[in-house]
Amino acid sequence: MRIAGIRTYLVALGCLISIPVQGQTYPDKPVRLIVPLSAGSAVDTLARIPAQKLAELWGQQIVVENRVGANGMLGTEAAAKAAPDGYTLLLANDAALATSPALYPKLAYDPARDFAPIALAASIPVVLVVHSSFPASTVQELVSEAKASPGKIHYASGGNGSAQHVPMEMFKQAAGIDLVHVPYKGLGPAFNDVVAGQVPVMFAGMSNVFPHLKSGRIRALAIGSAKRSAAMPDLPTMSEVGVTGFDYAAWAGFLAPAGTPPAIVAKVNSDLVKILGLVEVRDKLAALGFEVSPGTPQEFGEMIRREMAKVAKVVKDAGIRVD
Repeated sequence: MRIAGIRTYLVALGCLISIPVQGQTYPDKPVRLIVPLSAGSAVDTLARIPAQKLAELWGQQIVVENRVGANGMLGTEAAAKAAPDGYTLLLANDAALATSPALYPKLAYDPARDFAPIALAASIPVVLVVHSSFPASTVQELVSEAKASPGKIHYASGGNGSAQHVPMEMFKQAAGIDLVHVPYKGLGPAFNDVVAGQVPVMFAGMSNVFPHLKSGRIRALAIGSAKRSAAMPDLPTMSEVGVTGFDYAAWAGFLAPAGTPPAIVAKVNSDLVKILGLVEVRDKLAALGFEVSPGTPQEFGEMIRREMAKVAKVVKDAGIRVD
């Protein structure tokens, strides 16, 4: 019994000693970074810019694998089931980590249980826009128009449960108005019809909005995030224009499969924070509409849980369903 106890103690001691060693030697071979969206997408770009810098820092190749399908769920599931050794990482967005769990009760992964959060990569503020011909230049005027004509003003989105649909339902609930949803098969067709004046209202990502604001085809009324953006400092927040408590932005972050050694998670986080703090990296991402603020693994994990709860409430209250 005494010998067995000593063996158990030595095994446990060996595990404790191995934790910092794993962090010191990692990585000693190529790392796979799963991006569950297509090459060239905003999330893919957000993955590749820091991945290149990480590869230089580590002296190891980082293979970006675009595992596309089911609005990001297939790639996210694959990452959840990967070996928790630090050699498979994931960059997933809010659609896969917060919206899909609210829309699909039988999802094959649980973002809060099946992943070790590493760091928030960036957020992408959404902007409430209207076509230039629409008779509203402020949020208050849009609300007045909607209350005067309930159920007659249409808004576009990239589909049910999309990053344009969810914030608009939040807006409708907060402002007490009735707008009619026009779902498209993707952000591109939806936004193009708003720019063309076929549908007057939409929430869109800042990077989509910039070029058309300059052309005068659309007007920006407010930003969805709780704070103003440095990229559009004159644009008020929804709270500032009277829609209290509104806070919505698209976002994406780095994760590892649950069970990945804490020392490896800490190392990846530390190196990502350094890289995302580089002026050249921040400038590149800012030009694409990203706002970078990585933080700690604990902060990112708490954010994921908050976002899951927030989106689940909107989906339930609005009765959002997917076919």
